[in-house]
Amino acid sequence: MTEFACLEICAGAGGQALGLEQAGFSHSAAVEIDADACGTLRLNRPDWTTIEADVRTIRGRDFRGVDLLAGGVPCPPFSMAGQQLGAADERDLFPEALRLAREAKPSAIMLENVRGLAGERFAEYRSGVISQLEELGYRADWRLLQAADFGVPQLRPRFILVALKPRAFRRFVWPTPEPERTTVGQALKDLMADHGWPGADRWAAGADRVAPTLVGGSRKHGGPDLGPTRARSEWLKLGVDGRGIANSAPSGDDPIELTPRLTLRMAARIQGFPDEWAFAGLKTATYRQIGNAFPPPVAAALGRAISDALHGK
Repeated sequence: MTEFACLEICAGAGGQALGLEQAGFSHSAAVEIDADACGTLRLNRPDWTTIEADVRTIRGRDFRGVDLLAGGVPCPPFSMAGQQLGAADERDLFPEALRLAREAKPSAIMLENVRGLAGERFAEYRSGVISQLEELGYRADWRLLQAADFGVPQLRPRFILVALKPRAFRRFVWPTPEPERTTVGQALKDLMADHGWPGADRWAAGADRVAPTLVGGSRKHGGPDLGPTRARSEWLKLGVDGRGIANSAPSGDDPIELTPRLTLRMAARIQGFPDEWAFAGLKTATYRQIGNAFPPPVAAALGRAISDALHGK
């Protein structure tokens, strides 16, 4: 089948980009403002055009006719952990995404954000986005998806906007959840046992459900830990010490009863990154990239659904 081209904004460490690649999309460009995240993109996909820039400086007409405009626009304007200022927040980049859609005229649009955007508080905002897309000739819909329904061992609810031209939109079907969920123990047992820790089997048996959402934080807030007190208490129920990120997996000398911390590689696997995906930057910067990523398996499922609609399936 024809390979579709994608322009991705706010690409981060490449979670969404990787998933879309797995669904058959090539990248005309990946736009990201963070230098470390751009380093990650270049490290893993040197053949992609990675643009280190503010989305506001990108000209959509330079990508006229691209098949898919995708991105994970900043979540602080809508996050329940923040002030939820919406359009009044200077970090709201939905207007820029709509501008790029108007200039680039893609066949499809996919934008993801936090669950907070699905709340009643932002009903008018969502309606406004849909109206603007309809004026541009698209039909659009929002849907709340749980990453755990697509093989990712954490909840991570994400609110997704998909827009296509009317004919393709009539063919679009939201991806179907997988029948079984992957638990934290299933996902991480081999990594916990990697250095001979005798408690790995016992630990994995206790980590028998999906994890809470990983929290990456920002440059101003958050460090290499698993989030606020409530999140850390949920991790503790899974046998994980969420107060920090370990430099390595437990060793053969550690006691069976140890409550281990996750390593960066374990956190990446919790997000659905393959083990070969490398990250640029120091520990805190790397964890921020991982914790803020859009899980590749979810992006892949959405990408396949959009591809099918564009192909006429």
